[in-house]
Order: sequence, then C-alpha cells, then structure tokens
Amino acid sequence: MFQPRGDVMKILFPAALALASLVSPAFAQNTFGPLIAPEALSEKLEADAPLVLDIRGDAYAEGHIPGAVSAPYAQFRGPADNPGQVIPEDQLEATLRGLGVTMDRPLAIVHEGDTDTDFGAAARVYWTLKSSGLTQLAIVDGGMTAWEAESLPTSTEGSTPTPSEIDIAWTDKWLATTDDVAAVVKGESEATLVDARPASFFEGKQSHGAAERPGTLPGAQNLTHSEFFKDGTRTVDPETARSISERLGLASDRPIVSFCNTGHWAATDWFAMSEIAGLDNVKLYADSMVGYSKTDNEMANVPGLFQNLINQVTGN
Repeated sequence: MFQPRGDVMKILFPAALALASLVSPAFAQNTFGPLIAPEALSEKLEADAPLVLDIRGDAYAEGHIPGAVSAPYAQFRGPADNPGQVIPEDQLEATLRGLGVTMDRPLAIVHEGDTDTDFGAAARVYWTLKSSGLTQLAIVDGGMTAWEAESLPTSTEGSTPTPSEIDIAWTDKWLATTDDVAAVVKGESEATLVDARPASFFEGKQSHGAAERPGTLPGAQNLTHSEFFKDGTRTVDPETARSISERLGLASDRPIVSFCNTGHWAATDWFAMSEIAGLDNVKLYADSMVGYSKTDNEMANVPGLFQNLINQVTGN
C-alpha cells in the first residue's frame, strides 16, 4: 500500500521530517488523529493546547468543551441549491483565519454525536481541512455526547479566537468533480463508485429536496454510511473498516469515489475508507447527486415517470 511521504521521510531521513511537512503539508503523516477519544483530548488540552472547533451551531451556547471555538458546519457548506459544493478557496481561507486555524497547531473537530448521520458533518469538515493542507487533525469520537457521557468539564463561556494569517494549500487529491464522475460513467476512466446513502435513495425511491431527479450513478455500489459505526455513534476500528471495504472489493488499486446527496454521508464513507481503513486513492464527490442530477449525464435507478420526462426532454 502507498505510504504517505511523511512516513517515508520518517523512516529514511528523520532529520528532514519537519522540512518535508513544510514543503508538502497535504501528504504529511497525521500523528494527532484521525480520531481522538474524549478522555485523550481532555489530557491534550492541558499538554498540547490543540484548537477545538465546535461545529454544532446554536448548541455551542448551551455548553461546550472549555476553550472550544464555535465554527458552525454551515461555514463549510455550499449554497442551498448545491450544499455539497466546495467553498471557494479565498472564502475558505478567510473563514479559517477568522477561526484562528494555523498549519502547525493540532485541531480537533467536535460534532453533536447523537446519530451516525451527524458524524458526516465532522467528516466533511475534516476532509475540507485536510484538503486545505492541514495535517494534525482529529474528530472527537462520539462527539459532544460522548464527552458529556464521560462527565468531562463543559463551559458556556464563549471563546474568541485570535485571527491567524494562514495561507491554505488546497489539493484536489481527495476530490472528484462532476466531470471526473461523468468520465467514469461514460467508460472514459476507471474508478469504483460508492453510494453512501440509505438503500431507498440508491434505489431511486427517495431523493434530496435540491436534486433534479432521483437515482444513482450507473455501476455504483451501495455502502450505507451507517455500516461504519458501532453502538450507533462510535466508529468501527481499522480492522473492521478494512473488512467492510474488502467485502465489497474496494481494497484495490482502482480509485474509489464516495458520493451521496450533498457530500455529507459520503464524507463518512470517505473518512472510514481513507482515514480509518487506510485505503489509498479514496476521493469524495463533493457535489454528489444534487450536483450530478442537474446535468444531462446518465443516471441509474431512475423511476419510470422521471425517466419518461427525461426522454421527452432529451428526445431519447
């Protein structure tokens, strides 16, 4: 399996490891995450002073991890008609500066943790930050629910971050675009397409409110995001994540593209396969089916009524 550049440098040239992370931060090793238990984070708050981003929105005011900065999930999402759309780089950079994010400070992401769907928000923020060049990232396993269950301290006092001057280094290494996906559907390139939605969406029985039509990508496999959880909200271990992936034939050299409706559930599948299972070349189709359904590209599992309307419009 491909090893990140940081691992190679650590084995061969220990003295050059820090320099390597500066030259190519997007490929450095993550020694802080990708997951961190509440108790472990509590200990690190004293020792390493990581930045904690609370993405829960209004719930932040009701009680949060002491010192955490409020960073509502909406700041990392696209417009209402295409929520999965990647935020423009200059806008994202301004957001991260306002939150006090820096390249060298470990960063923990806190979600509510009350459902497996909620984890997708943390995974999408993680993916966004990793794609921006940050390397020391972690999601709090079980979120705020797990933190409170362990009777760890909370605060209602807001934290005002010190603005940073971060210059992000965006990479498309973990991104699949609509053009990329359309090329796979047309047979012009190869990738394994993985639909992270519940079966009802995959089968075309349900669709997102912003989607133009129900259905999925032709040739896609259905790997519902909820399979990567135990006890509802805690993620599976690496061995189990690899086993789930291998069961579907995903642990191969072919690129894997995870998608859903808006890149939310798909972020969970991406995180589980890429960060937990350690599979290389896993990509997130950020726009997902809401974005794809607005094109005239071929879809599968489209109900007959919708297909008839499409045929009338396209003349097929």
